[in-house]
Amino acid sequence: MKKRYILICSFILMSVFLQSLWADSIKELSAQKASDAWLSMVDKGKYSESWQNTSSYFKNAVDENQWEKSLTSVRKPLGKVLSRKAISQNYTKTLPGAPDGEYVVIQYETSFENKASAIETVTSSLGKDGIWRVSGYYIK
Repeated sequence: MKKRYILICSFILMSVFLQSLWADSIKELSAQKASDAWLSMVDKGKYSESWQNTSSYFKNAVDENQWEKSLTSVRKPLGKVLSRKAISQNYTKTLPGAPDGEYVVIQYETSFENKASAIETVTSSLGKDGIWRVSGYYIK
């Protein structure tokens, strides 16, 4: 009887754990889809449009003119994207310096015309409207 109870409890705990992993994976995939679309705008030089499609947190931190100047000075010299591959996704509810919420931090291994190897980090946050939007972008 005791073994049966332990087996049932283990099954329940495993089910809850797997459901949580599945939910996080769905969030990571949704955030990556939004990040990919956003990166496509940036790749096409649509800097103003990319700013329009960021989170309110991002817009409060960087105004549209600053964003355009920053991307023009950083991205343009790199040239066209030759390849980009997502290498990690991490769902979290906390980030340093940001309010608690739902975030997915995605790292991409990217090759540009004028920089063979770079890591792009895109952080997306889930808005109150249920839409994932970019709230951070960094190239290393």
